[in-house]
Amino acid sequence: MAKKLYVGNLGYGVDNAELENLFRPYGTVESVAVIVDRDTGRSKGFGFVEMSSDAEAQAAIDGLNGKDVGGRSLTVNEARPREEREERGARSGGAGRGGGGRRY
Repeated sequence: MAKKLYVGNLGYGVDNAELENLFRPYGTVESVAVIVDRDTGRSKGFGFVEMSSDAEAQAAIDGLNGKDVGGRSLTVNEARPREEREERGARSGGAGRGGGGRRY
């Protein structure tokens, strides 16, 4: 079963190919995704890598967590499940809609 890993503290110049190359020595890389800002297209400094087995994922964690890459110490650990987010404007109590809080 594939295991998804979180990779943090990436340099902003790291792309998917470079991230895959970092993980390839530890096993079969199923997928790679450097997360980018949708407005600027610039990396947000983190990403996800999916390894083909739990053993390969653990080897990658052991080998890369804390490793210096481009002057930055990587954070590599098991990814947590994504939390569901509220839709925009659907905040409780109407917070965030603006309007100055006037009551009639």
